[in-house]
Order: sequence, then structure tokens, then C-alpha cells
Amino acid sequence: MGKKKSFVLRLDPEDYAALERWASDDFRSINGQLEWLINEALKEAGRKPDNESEKK
Repeated sequence: MGKKKSFVLRLDPEDYAALERWASDDFRSINGQLEWLINEALKEAGRKPDNESEKK
């Protein structure tokens, strides 16, 4: 994986608290949880290859 892009994200405080609990339950940081969620959503939508061979 290449360099990661950083950006500012504004969330409703209640959504942030729910995300924080979910991340804790999965033993992830909030950033890690967001990366996982986005990655899963992209795969499910067919917008991201499932494995390295499909990237080429």
C-alpha cells in the first residue's frame, strides 16, 4: 500500500460516540475502524478489487 491521504472529517457527536464504542469492541482505533468500514463498503459496492491480482 502506498502513502495514505489524510483529511478532516466532521461527525455528529452521537455518531462519533457510537463509532468509538464499535471500534473499541473490535479492538481498533477510530481511524482503523473507519478505514475498515470504508474498505468493506468499497468491496461490497464493487468499487475495489478483492485481492492483489485484480488490481493489475
